[in-house]
Amino acid sequence: MQLKIMPKKKRLPAGRVPLILFLCQMISALEVPLDPKLLEDLVQPPTITQQSPKDYIVDPRENIVIQCEAKGKPPPSFSWTRNGTHFDIDKDPLVTMRPGSGTLVINIMSEGKAETYEGIYQCTARNERGAAISNNIVIRPSRSPLWTKEKLEPITLQNGQPLVLPCRPPVGLPPAIIFWMDNSFQRLPQSERVSQGLNGDLYFSNVLPEDTREDYICYARFNHTQTIQQKQPISLKVISVDELNDTIAANLSDTEFYGAKSSRERPPTFLTPEGNASHKEELRGNVLSLECIAEGLPTPIIYWIKEDGILPTNRTFYRNFKKTLQIIQVSESDSGNYQCIAKNALGAIHHTISVTVKAAPYWIMAPRNLVLSPGEDGTLICRAYGNPKPRISWLTNGVPIEIAPDDPSRRIDGDTIIFSNVQERSSAVYQCNASNEYGYLLANAFVNVLAEPPRILTSENTLYQVIANRPAFLDCAFFGSPLPTIEWFKGAKGSALHEDIYVLHENGTLEIPVAQKDSTGTYTCVARNKLGIAKNEVHLEVKDPTRILKQPEYAIVQRGSTVSFECKVKHDHTLIATVTWLKDNGALPNDERFTVDKDHLVVTDVRDDDGGTYTCAANTTLDDVSASAELSVVAPTPTPAPIYDVPNPPFDLELTNQLDKSVQLSWTPGDDNNSPITKFVIEYEDAMHEAGLWHHQAEVSGTQTTAQLKLSPYVNYSFRVMAENSIGRSLPSEGSEQYLTKAAEPDKNPTAVEGLGSEPDNLVITWKPLNGFESNGPGLQYRVSWRQRDGDDEWTSVVVANVSKYIVSGTPTFVPYLIKVQALNDVGFAPEPAVVMGHSGEDLPMVAPGNVHVNVLNSTLAEVQWDSVPLKSIRGHLQGYRIYYWKAQSPSQRNRRHVEKKILTFQGSKTHGMLPGLEPFSHYSLNVRVVNGKGEGPASPDRAFSTPEGVPSAPSSLKIVNPTLDSLTLEWDPPSHPNGVLTEYTLKYQPINSTHELGPLIDLKIPANKTRWTLKNLNFSTRYKFYFYAQTSAGSGSQITEEAITTMDEGKMAGILPPDVGAGKAMASRQVDIATQGWFIGLMCAVALLILILLIVCFIRRNKGGKYPVKEKEDAHADPEIQPMKEDDGTFGEYRSLESDAEDHKPLKKGSRTPSDRTVKKEDSDDSLVDYGEGVNGQFNEDGSFIGQYSGKKEKEPVEGNESSEAPSPVNAMNSFV
Repeated sequence: MQLKIMPKKKRLPAGRVPLILFLCQMISALEVPLDPKLLEDLVQPPTITQQSPKDYIVDPRENIVIQCEAKGKPPPSFSWTRNGTHFDIDKDPLVTMRPGSGTLVINIMSEGKAETYEGIYQCTARNERGAAISNNIVIRPSRSPLWTKEKLEPITLQNGQPLVLPCRPPVGLPPAIIFWMDNSFQRLPQSERVSQGLNGDLYFSNVLPEDTREDYICYARFNHTQTIQQKQPISLKVISVDELNDTIAANLSDTEFYGAKSSRERPPTFLTPEGNASHKEELRGNVLSLECIAEGLPTPIIYWIKEDGILPTNRTFYRNFKKTLQIIQVSESDSGNYQCIAKNALGAIHHTISVTVKAAPYWIMAPRNLVLSPGEDGTLICRAYGNPKPRISWLTNGVPIEIAPDDPSRRIDGDTIIFSNVQERSSAVYQCNASNEYGYLLANAFVNVLAEPPRILTSENTLYQVIANRPAFLDCAFFGSPLPTIEWFKGAKGSALHEDIYVLHENGTLEIPVAQKDSTGTYTCVARNKLGIAKNEVHLEVKDPTRILKQPEYAIVQRGSTVSFECKVKHDHTLIATVTWLKDNGALPNDERFTVDKDHLVVTDVRDDDGGTYTCAANTTLDDVSASAELSVVAPTPTPAPIYDVPNPPFDLELTNQLDKSVQLSWTPGDDNNSPITKFVIEYEDAMHEAGLWHHQAEVSGTQTTAQLKLSPYVNYSFRVMAENSIGRSLPSEGSEQYLTKAAEPDKNPTAVEGLGSEPDNLVITWKPLNGFESNGPGLQYRVSWRQRDGDDEWTSVVVANVSKYIVSGTPTFVPYLIKVQALNDVGFAPEPAVVMGHSGEDLPMVAPGNVHVNVLNSTLAEVQWDSVPLKSIRGHLQGYRIYYWKAQSPSQRNRRHVEKKILTFQGSKTHGMLPGLEPFSHYSLNVRVVNGKGEGPASPDRAFSTPEGVPSAPSSLKIVNPTLDSLTLEWDPPSHPNGVLTEYTLKYQPINSTHELGPLIDLKIPANKTRWTLKNLNFSTRYKFYFYAQTSAGSGSQITEEAITTMDEGKMAGILPPDVGAGKAMASRQVDIATQGWFIGLMCAVALLILILLIVCFIRRNKGGKYPVKEKEDAHADPEIQPMKEDDGTFGEYRSLESDAEDHKPLKKGSRTPSDRTVKKEDSDDSLVDYGEGVNGQFNEDGSFIGQYSGKKEKEPVEGNESSEAPSPVNAMNSFV
C-alpha cells in the first residue's frame, strides 16, 4: 500500500500487503535544510536571518550595533545604505563590519556623537544567486531632557473644590514614565478621589484638608538612559471658607487663588476629556486606553459602556480606579462609541468617545522560498491586509521589479508572481513590500532553480530502540530537486504489516504510534526523482517495559525493631537494569543499619529519624520506574483500642499500558482504619484545558488496585484515587504522573447552529463552540458552509478560527439558507455535520394590506377585515398585522399637530380583528400594516368609519338655586360625553317626609336645549329628592341625584332672620315643623324671656364700649350674611329679602370663606345653599360662622343637617316673641 505525506498529519491503515510509504511534499513549501554535508556543494540565494528592529533607539553612551545576519551558499557579501544612498564604511574610521557578517559597529564611546549617525539604514546581502535586503532601520539616540525651570506659586484652595496639578514633562525619546512622589521619594497615595491621568497630571475630584502638603513632585523616568528628572515641588494648602477669606485679605499680592466657592455638594463635571464627545484613533494590535476623570462632591464613580455592543471580556481591563478603560490586542471590531458615565448622589453626566481602529499592514500570506527544478512552475504569493488597505509592490534583488532585468519565466498578477518553465538563470531573491500610512511589511523570498538528485541525510543503519506500547519515530531526512518521492519498506522484500496504523510526517519521518514486539525489524527509506534514487536502511528494536512486580508496602514499626521493604523488578533481558533505593528522594544514610540485597532493603534498630518515604527506582537506558512506601516509627506502647475512621488516601499511583485511548492505573491502598474499603473513586484532571479542576472518571470495587481507563484524545491527564468505607471517603491521593494522549480529529460538531440575518443583506451564522476537552487536538477551527435552500448553488465554505459567529454579507433579503458548521483541528475534520435551515436578514414589508373594510357592530365595537399580503412582499417572518386607528379631530382641534393614535396588533396571519372601546357617535379613521421581524410595512389607505349614537353620560352638574315657598330652580350642565344628539332630559322628583319616607314620584320631560328649569307649586318647607338624566335616540344615560328644601311661610319669618339665612337653614335641615305644637310654644316663651334679659344686658354693655365674645368674632370674620345691629342708631337691623340683598349678602360656597372686604364675587350670586353640603361642623364652625354662635345647637345633633329656620333655634323663638 502506498502512503503519501500531506501538509497536515494524516493517518492511513496498513493492509495485509507489503507496505510502501510514499511521502510527497508540496513543491512550493520546500525549505533547503542547512545540513553541513548538503551545503558543501549546494548553492542557495541569501536569506536574512537576523536584523535590528525597524525603530531602533540607541543609548548615546554606548556603541551603536546595527545587526544584519544572513545565510546562503556561497556566503553572501554585505553592503549598507544610509538615508537611501550608499554608506561607504571604509571612509569612516568609527564604523566597522563584523567578519562574516553584515552587522555594523559604530564606535562612539571613544569619540563621536550618536546624533551624527541618526538616519535610515538598510542592509543588502548578496551572492551569485541574488540579493536579500533588510527592513529600513531608523536609528535614533535616546533623549532625556531636563525640566524647564519655572516658578511655581503656592496654591490655596477651599475644602471640597476640584484641582489639577500639571506635570508637563519634557519630551524625551522614548517617552518618559510619569509618577508623583514626595521629598522622601514615597509615592503619593491615589484613590477614586485623587489619581494621575494618562498625561501625567494629578487630578483631585475634590480636595480635603489632608491634601495639604508642600512637596507634590512630578518625576519623569527615562528607562533607556536610566535617568529620572524631577519637577519643582508644588505647595498646596486646603482651608475652609473663613480661612480662605483671611488668606485673601493677607496675601492677595503674592498668592494664587482658585476661587472661594462654597464647598456644597455638587453634581459631577469632567476634568478630562472636555466637552460631551471626543475622538480616539488606535492601531490594530495596540492597547486602546480611554480615560475619563470627573470632579464633584461627593466623589463621582466612573462607569464604562460601549454603545450598540459589549466590552470584550477577556481583553478589557480597568485601571486607575476605573477612570481608565484599556482593551488589549485591539482590532477593527473594537471600533465604535464608548461612553463613560460619572455619577454621584446629585446627578450623572456622560462623555462619548468615538474610537476608530486603523491597522498597519499585517500578513495574510507572506511569500515563501521556492526551490524548483528546471522547467517547473511555481508561484510567490504576497497577501497582506491593513486599514487603509496596503499597497503591494515587488522588488527583485533589492531593485523595483519594474526596472529590474526582464525574466520571461515570470509574470506579475497583483499580489502574485507566477513562474512557468523556470531555468537556472531565473534564480533570484524577491522582496514584497506592503505599506500604508501606518507602516510597512517587507519579506524576502528566493526562487532557487536547482537540478539535484535525491539525497537522504539520515545516517545509514541507524538503530532505534523503544519500549513496547510507546511510539517509535524512524527518520528519513531528504533533499532533492525536483522534490523526491519517499517510499518506506519493511524487511528486505517488504513484509506484510497487519492491522496497524502509521503516521506519516512531511519531513519523511515514519511514526509507529504504538510499537509492539512484532514491529521490530529493518525499515528502508527510498527517495526518487527524475534525476536519481537514494536508499537508506534503519533498524527498530522494541523492548519489554521495566516493571515493578512487587512494590514496597507502607509500614508502621516500633522504635528499635527491624523493617524490610521488598522491590521485585522485571525488565527486558537485553537491557541492563539498575535498582536504586532512596530515602525522601535522596540517597540512603551512610549507616551499616541499612542493607540492600537483590530485592530487599532492610533497616535494623529503627530510630525515630528513620521515618520517611523509601523509594525503589529501577532504570534502563530506555525507561525508568519507581515505587515508594512510607515508614512510620512509633514508641513501643500497648496496643490501643481500634479506631474507626475513613480510609487513608491511596498512594503510589502508576500508569502502565499507555495507549492512545486507554491507560492502566494502579495504586496502593492506604490503611482502612478498621473499616474495610468498599470502593475506589478515580478522578482525572486535564492540565491542558482545565488545570486544577477534577472530574469523575470511574469507580471500582474495594478489592481492586488497578483500573483500565478510557481516554480522550489530546488531553493531558493526571489521575487521583479516593478510598471509601462505611465511615466515609478518604482524602484524595497525590496526583499521578501526567499523560498526554495523542491528538485526533474532533468526534463531534458544534451545537445550537442558527442562521439569522441582522441586516437585509447578510446572514449571521452562530453556534456553540466546542470546549477545550472536546477539541481532540490543537488548532481547533470551524468550517462554515452555506447555500440557498431553493437554488442549485454549490456549498460555499470558509474556515474560521475558534469563534462562535460568522457573518455572510451580500445575501438577498430573507432567503432560506441551508447551513452546516463542522469542527476541525490540525489532525482532521469531525464527522459530517447536520444541516440546519436559517434565513438571511429581514427587510421592511413592501406591500400594504388591501381591501380593508370596517363593520361597525355597535357604538363601542367595530370589526376590521383585510386581505393578507403576498408572502414574498413580507420579506421576513410574519409577525402579524397592526391596526392604527384614531378619532377624527373636531374643527376646534384641527390646529393640533399631534393626533393620538391607538394601536392594536393581531398575531400571525389573521385577516380580521375587533376594535373595542370606541367612543359612540364619533368619526374614526384607520389603516392596517403588516409587521415582520424588521418592522412595519407601508400603511393601507386610511379607511374612515363612524360609530352610532350611544347613551349619554350623566349631566356634568346639577344645582338647586333660588328656593322659595313653592318653587325650586334647577340648573345643570350637559353631559360631558353626550355620545349622540340629546333628545330631552328626564327629571324625576319626590318629597321626603319627616320619617325619611319617599312620597310619590313625579316624572317630567325637559327639552334638550334647556339648562335651567323652575319647579312651581311645591310644598313649603319640604325636602325633595331629584333624579336627573339625559337621553339620546339610543336610550337614557346615567342619572345624577340631588336634594333640596323649599322655604317656610314668610309670614312666620317677619322680623326674625334675614331670608338668606332662613333659606339656607331650611335647605340644610331635615327637622320637623313643630312650631305649631302647643307644648313647644309654651316652652319657647320661657326660653325667649331669659334670652331677652340676656340681650338687654349685652346692649347696655355695648353702649358703654365693651365687647362680648360674639361681637369679637363678628368683627373678626365680618360675615356679610349677618348684620345684627346698625352702626348709626344702635337698633337691630332690618332683615332683607334675597332679592334685595343679592349684591351684599350672598351664601358662601362649600368650603369657601368670605373675602375680607365684606364682598362676594359676582359669579357666586346664583349659588344655592345646597352646594355647601350637609356637614354643620365643616361649614358653620366657630372660626368663621355667625350661625354657630347664635343657633344654640346641641352637641348631639346629626352631622348631616343644618338647623331649621323654624322653632328649634332659641334665637328664632326670641325674635318671634319680640
